[in-house]
Amino acid sequence: MNGFAVLSAFAVSWLTLAWLLQRGGRLPMDHPNARSLHDTPTPRIGGLGIMAGVAVAGMWLLDTTMLPVMLAAFALAALSVLDDVRGLPVALRFLVHFIATVAILLALGLSGWSLLVGVLVVVWMTNLYNFMDGADGLAGGMATIGFGALALAAWIGGAQGLAVLCAAIAAAALAFLRFNLPPARIFMGDAGSIPLGFLAATLGILGAQQDVWPWLFPMLVFSPFIVDASVTLAKRGLRGEKIWQAHRSHYYQRAVLLGASHRQLAWAAYGLMLASAALAFTLLLLPQLTGWLLALWAASYVLIFLMIDRRWHRALHEH
Repeated sequence: MNGFAVLSAFAVSWLTLAWLLQRGGRLPMDHPNARSLHDTPTPRIGGLGIMAGVAVAGMWLLDTTMLPVMLAAFALAALSVLDDVRGLPVALRFLVHFIATVAILLALGLSGWSLLVGVLVVVWMTNLYNFMDGADGLAGGMATIGFGALALAAWIGGAQGLAVLCAAIAAAALAFLRFNLPPARIFMGDAGSIPLGFLAATLGILGAQQDVWPWLFPMLVFSPFIVDASVTLAKRGLRGEKIWQAHRSHYYQRAVLLGASHRQLAWAAYGLMLASAALAFTLLLLPQLTGWLLALWAASYVLIFLMIDRRWHRALHEH
């Protein structure tokens, strides 16, 4: 594995974020509102540091297969910076996400039903990562652990280029965590969450295409985000709510509203992320246990969600 690329991703991300924070109030700010979990205005463009680190690391990767994926991710990052700074219509953002996704999946050779399913998966993952970026340390931790797990699996599978890229993303996210752990000094914003969600999905598909891992592997690794966002979206849709509007009904948000601190939430989430990664590697090493592992995975989330729902409804009745 190209250690210099990984170290450069960490260093450039760290230095970029330190430079951004020196600009103070001149950065676009995330102001508290009825749907947010923070109390003070906080810069929301920290994703620039992550993507700067990934860009520098990418200069050391001469892999033509991954180049289109990276270019598309940087295009989405640029669009998202505009959204963080000026605000863009939801329809325009979704249209660009869709176009970038179709272009990349066609470049990867998908067609027919696999292309249709792939587009739905990538567009949803791109946006759910943004939905889950709402608490200090949460999205940065998922990027560090999630892409770190993909890097290790790719290295084991002999896909060195993929391993280095995933490790570089994890390293850049780790540097971001230095400034985003509770209490956060800077937020990731769309500039980081949108391209990270896109990369999680597209690199997961690329690894499955190259037989580096089964398609379930990246889903299990990123399942803490996938399950929370998907279940929350389904519940809001069934209640007739506008699912594209900001809200505070994700399970991680309810945990904070029920009294958990951002730090307590972050450490609990990291434990769940590491457990999900361990489960994914068990699947990789012992594929004959797939059925049992999926049952355990599903039961764990059902138990966690039922516990939070029970406390939530009890708190509502008390008030």
